[in-house]
Amino acid sequence: MAAREYWGMVRDVFSNQNILAISLTTSLWSLVQQGWNPFWPKYMLDNLGASVTIIGLITAITTAERLLFQLPGGILADRYGRKKIIVYGTLIRTLSPLIYFFAPTWEWIIPAAIINGMASLYMPAFSAIVADSLPEKRRGAGYGAYNTITNVPMMIGPLVGGLAIEAYGYEFGVKLFLALQVVVGLIMTVVRHMILHETIESRHVDRKAPLLPTAGTFREFPGTIKVMIVVAIIGSFSSRLVFDLINLYALEVLKLSPGQLGLINTAVGATSTLLALPGGMLSDRYGRRGNIMLGRTVSPLSQGLVTLAGGFNAYFAVRVFNAAGIAVGGSGMEAGGPSWNALIADIVPPEKRATVLGTIGTLTAVVAAPGSVLGGYLWDTVSPQLPFQLSMVVGLVSAALFWWKVKEPTAEEKLGVEQRR
Repeated sequence: MAAREYWGMVRDVFSNQNILAISLTTSLWSLVQQGWNPFWPKYMLDNLGASVTIIGLITAITTAERLLFQLPGGILADRYGRKKIIVYGTLIRTLSPLIYFFAPTWEWIIPAAIINGMASLYMPAFSAIVADSLPEKRRGAGYGAYNTITNVPMMIGPLVGGLAIEAYGYEFGVKLFLALQVVVGLIMTVVRHMILHETIESRHVDRKAPLLPTAGTFREFPGTIKVMIVVAIIGSFSSRLVFDLINLYALEVLKLSPGQLGLINTAVGATSTLLALPGGMLSDRYGRRGNIMLGRTVSPLSQGLVTLAGGFNAYFAVRVFNAAGIAVGGSGMEAGGPSWNALIADIVPPEKRATVLGTIGTLTAVVAAPGSVLGGYLWDTVSPQLPFQLSMVVGLVSAALFWWKVKEPTAEEKLGVEQRR
């Protein structure tokens, strides 16, 4: 692929004001978040008095909140527009790190987790405004370019955070980045309010329609979307089994230092950054399905391989392998990534995208919530390895279902979706 074509595509994508604003603000948030987030389970364990089961319970509360907020958020975004929901959701999201900063015990984390779940109100609008703003013929590459920019902080944040924690200790290091997170959240709210422009005309939408799904809502979804919802539900359960445990495993079982874990997460971020755009371009050229299948196979296999890692080098290799699969194919055990989002946008017309994305987010959260508790419980009562092994089995079931039942839309079907703009 010629370098001129590569960089020309990048310029085309980021010439859109929405994509540029979303990319820069998300990158700033991620840069700070990656300074404390990989070390947060260890901080709760040692500084706030939580057990691994409690850590899973807190994550379950956060994901369960999506059941209440993400689907209504998607319907509201299709009804009233994307921008308002994104701005309000960004502001709500800023409250969680503020509570984390002042928390003396793990019980304080519960209201913060509830607020963080409420912020999922804006995730369907966020995904929809990105889909609306990308050109149809370069949608996969556009998602790849967007992911490339937003993955850059993962190359820097974990290493800086790990070094700060090694130098100043867990409490000071984590709280430093939490304070920065609050400041960044306020900046994001202002920037998104000033710069984002609306991408959908909402005045023609029936505003008396219910905010919760009905049987008719699901009947209107294309068959492929219904299957993708089931795939995402199974994959999300698989992911949540180990979501909070992957970094904790490195620190507690493999006894890696914060600096070593930061270096590994930096390598993960670099891999994601380098491969996200090529992965999106491949999906435009050769189809979405193969890319998605790659991610959905690599991710669960990586969870199994984690339990075979005996130290820094092996764990490093497994995490980079997983990052490469996700960068090309998308989040293997949840719903997301350039190819996954592009496939949804190929199938669903603009006026329904946020509703579909909200439905997927809500239904996956229903199953994902107990997965977090189960993973922590298995760690505490059986072994730290069992949640990862179970995650691998469940994730491969999700991959098999996707390959068996999901087909790509034809060129004529894609054209019909775009003509409904």
